[in-house]
Amino acid sequence: MEPVNLFSDTQTLPTPAMRHAMAEAEVGDEQRFADPTVNALQDRVAELLGHEAGLFLPSGTMCNAIAFRLHVRPGGDEVILESTSHPVVAEAGGPGAISGATLHMLEGDGGIFTAAQVEAAVQKPGDRYAPRSRLVSIEQTTNMGGGRVWPLDQIHAVLDVADGHGLRTHLDGARLMNAVVASGVSAADHARRFDTAWLDFSKGLGAPVGGVLVASRELIEEAWRYKQMWGGAMRQAGIVAAGGLYALEHHVERLADDHANARVLAEGLAELPGVEIDTARVETNIVIFDVPADAAGFCRRLEEEAGVLMGAFGARRVRAVTHLDVDRAGVERALEGARKALQSATATV
Repeated sequence: MEPVNLFSDTQTLPTPAMRHAMAEAEVGDEQRFADPTVNALQDRVAELLGHEAGLFLPSGTMCNAIAFRLHVRPGGDEVILESTSHPVVAEAGGPGAISGATLHMLEGDGGIFTAAQVEAAVQKPGDRYAPRSRLVSIEQTTNMGGGRVWPLDQIHAVLDVADGHGLRTHLDGARLMNAVVASGVSAADHARRFDTAWLDFSKGLGAPVGGVLVASRELIEEAWRYKQMWGGAMRQAGIVAAGGLYALEHHVERLADDHANARVLAEGLAELPGVEIDTARVETNIVIFDVPADAAGFCRRLEEEAGVLMGAFGARRVRAVTHLDVDRAGVERALEGARKALQSATATV
């Protein structure tokens, strides 16, 4: 029996139709701007997000890394961001190692912080004892915050504060299209006010690799230098860029199915003895819940006994992420497996 892989939406496999589109892609040397598929994807995402230009990159982490380096000057500059956001928890200390950035981490509600928190965090000009506030970064949707969607008015309030202090702004759009589908707010409305933003293809959109960073033409020209410097420049990259184009054509609206499956999963988990979860906070495709004890042991039993994969994050916390490779039957199988895994834990106490 095939496993039910809820470990992350990064686990998606390209569909046969996507593989066909990739195999048939027209390609050329992207470093010489001669790959028509890469060029088409960059232009498509720039327009989609309301910016002048785009740059295809191998990973979302590189999108964040290059964006931070564009904005941050080594030597004491500070990035204001949420404490559970990807640059903090999953980029191997990259902001400090690569850009020399100090991270000012805010404690948000489900990964979402407020304009008042940003106002309080900004270092006052002329204070030679403090780092210089330089960049505000937002993650849409929030990952470890549980897939929450930043409301547009809260985004604008944060950006207003940043603008008032002359700060740069960055949108980590790893799951931006999940936010678009869940909220009905366009990607451009989410992204156009940020100095830099990016869209990922290797999560819910189901492509195997890549993201596109967008900004002004001037910033994208500078971003090309870092892409080259850090080994992200490719050649006939249209083969993988075609997966992104296919995803934008065929895999956006279906994200609503993942959101519906996540709600079914959350509601089913809430009925299991010992599980703690606030189902009202499940807005997209990420379900975070607490088990009575030993989250790692729960995940191990779930995989061994039911072939269901989830991720343990902390002593009791578990994350499950729905995506195009998990249907409703898979969700029901995951719920039955979770019930048995919890029973096994109780029996061994």
